[in-house]
Amino acid sequence: MTKSTLFLRACRREPVERTPIWLMRQAGRSLPEYRALRERWSLEQIVAQPELCAEVTLQPVRRLGVDAAVMFADIMLPLRSMGVDFELVDSIGPVIANPIRSAADVEALLTPPGPEAAPQVVEAVGLVYSQSPVPVICFAGGPFTLASYLIEGRPSRTFAVTKQFMYCEPKAFALLLDKLSRVMIGYLQAQIEAGAQALQLFDSWVGALSPGDYEQRVLPYTLRIFEAMAILKVPRIHFGTNTAGLLALIASAGPDVVSLDWRIGLEAGWDQLDRSQGVQGNLDPAVLLGPRELVVEGARDVLRRAGGRAGHVFNLGHGVLPDTPLENLQALVETVREGVPAHA
Repeated sequence: MTKSTLFLRACRREPVERTPIWLMRQAGRSLPEYRALRERWSLEQIVAQPELCAEVTLQPVRRLGVDAAVMFADIMLPLRSMGVDFELVDSIGPVIANPIRSAADVEALLTPPGPEAAPQVVEAVGLVYSQSPVPVICFAGGPFTLASYLIEGRPSRTFAVTKQFMYCEPKAFALLLDKLSRVMIGYLQAQIEAGAQALQLFDSWVGALSPGDYEQRVLPYTLRIFEAMAILKVPRIHFGTNTAGLLALIASAGPDVVSLDWRIGLEAGWDQLDRSQGVQGNLDPAVLLGPRELVVEGARDVLRRAGGRAGHVFNLGHGVLPDTPLENLQALVETVREGVPAHA
């Protein structure tokens, strides 16, 4: 089977015939075939079965014609092997049974080798690679985002408990990020060895930090992950939200591609990065809840802002929203594949 390399070439800032597109959460409730599976299986049951996980991962590739297959998994899965008990609750997110409250809690966390972090996902990567006509993207949670779930106990808007722990227990917080980064390095390596051809680090909530706190308390561990991945020679993508004030620091961690959300213009965000780095993004996912013409214009606006500059991968600024109409997803992919009309 001949596999498309369009996405990989764009990540490496090589010339491409058109802008590649993939979408975070492209597999999920917006697809009727996924909803049919969810009538029989819970989210955790799907990701526990490699064959079913691979099938869901491939559904948007077949249905939408996107240029990469991102694994259908959850950033929390490797934490089970670290001794963390949690539940993935629909419409809420991860809920931790026993949140971290002390240095002793951090000390108790295990650091399993990569293949044992989430073996079912690693196996699913191999299955997707053997069937997918497009590159496979694996991922892991970023140190701060995983730490915030472990400390808060569930998703947070303020991250007040996390920051309190970070300020009051700095050594324990540093050890927590040390352990998380080591496990995620091994987990990513195992997925790449299984066939993944690119990786994305989801530090989704790192934008809650000040530049000073990010640089001092988080950046060293993000840098460690990207440096460890460099030897594997696959594109490395950093994803975060509300990161407009952190972009130069994120760039210094060494990713090949930096994902931007919709809160900053694509060209303005790109200008803050190193010349060797590409950009991913950055349409507001909520645009896809509007009329088709708005989706088309939004996509074309992002493409105009990219200006044909090498290294642009089209994506949303965050994941596909559950109520997104399938027709709008199809219109988005078609519009990006067509590019910006000469008269636009």
